[in-house]
Amino acid sequence: MFGAIKALRRNGVIGINERNIRYVNALNARRSLVTVDDKCITKQLAQDFDIPTPDLYGVVRDARDMKKLPEMIAHPDGFVVKPAQGSQGKGIIVIDSPLKHGWRLSSGRRIDLGAMQFQINNILSGMYSLGGQPDKALIEYRVKFDDVFGKISFKGVPDIRVIVLKGIPVFAMLRLPTAASDGKANLHRGGVGVGVDIATGETRQAMQYDALIEVHPDTAHPLEGIHTPYWDEILMMAARSYEMTGLGYVGVDIVLDRDKGPLLLELNARPGISIQIANRRGLRFVLEKAMVLGDEKHSAEKRIEIARTLAFDQEIEIAS
Repeated sequence: MFGAIKALRRNGVIGINERNIRYVNALNARRSLVTVDDKCITKQLAQDFDIPTPDLYGVVRDARDMKKLPEMIAHPDGFVVKPAQGSQGKGIIVIDSPLKHGWRLSSGRRIDLGAMQFQINNILSGMYSLGGQPDKALIEYRVKFDDVFGKISFKGVPDIRVIVLKGIPVFAMLRLPTAASDGKANLHRGGVGVGVDIATGETRQAMQYDALIEVHPDTAHPLEGIHTPYWDEILMMAARSYEMTGLGYVGVDIVLDRDKGPLLLELNARPGISIQIANRRGLRFVLEKAMVLGDEKHSAEKRIEIARTLAFDQEIEIAS
C-alpha cells in the first residue's frame, strides 16, 4: 500500500487534504466563498462581468413565491429547478417538456405539479444545501446541448469543468451524463469524466467510478480525440472567473448550448480531485508552477497563454 502511495506522490497526484490546505484554504478568502456557494449571487456577478449564464426565470424563497410557480415554469421548451446552495447535483430537476398532466423529466420519467412542489419545499428546507441551511429554489433556462457531444452523452447535458489557479486554467474535464447518473453530468452519481487537453480542447482518456474506460458505457462510442467547440471562449470565461470572484482556486463549470454557445453553469470553490484520473496526470506539478507564474496583474489573455505553456510542459501520467 505504501508503495502505491509513494508512486502517486511521485507522479504528482494530490489528495483532499493537500487540496484543502495548500489551495482551497490558502487562496480562497472566506468572505469570497459566498460568491460561489450561492448560485443567485454567482449569476448576478456573471451578469456584471458580461459572462453569459442560463436565463433565470424566477426564484422561490417561501410559500408566497410558490404561488407564482405556474408562471415561472410556463416554458414549453422545458426548465430546470435547482437549489441555490446545492452541490454534487443533488436536488436538481431537469424538465424536458410539458405533458397533458405534468412534465417529462430529462430521464424520461413523468412528474406532476404536486411532486414538483414537494421537491421545491425540500430545497427550501435546506435538504440539499451546504450545512443544511434554509435555501431557495432557482427556476432557469434548460440548456439544449450542442450536438457535438450527442454520441457520447445519455439524455442529459454534458458540461466542462475547468480548474483555475490564480486565474490560470490548469486542468479540464468533460463530464458526461449516463443512464447510471440518471441523465446528469455528475461523477458522484455515475457520470463519465473525460480529460481535456487545456492547450487544444481535445478529449483524452476517460473514467467512470474512478476506473479508466475507453467508450461511453451507454452509447459505446469512443471518448478520445473529440474537439471541444468554443475552446478559446471557454478558457476566457474560466480565466475571468478570477476577477469575478477573487478566488484563487476554483472549479468553473461551463455548458455548451446549441443556440447560445458557452454558458457559465456554476462555480465551485472546492472542486474534486477525480479530474486527475480523467486526465491520467497529477495536479501537483502544474499547480506548483502556476503558483509561481500567476499574477493578478496579468491579463486574462496572458494567463491563458501561460496555461497553454504549462499544458505542453506537463506530460507526466499517473501510473496505470
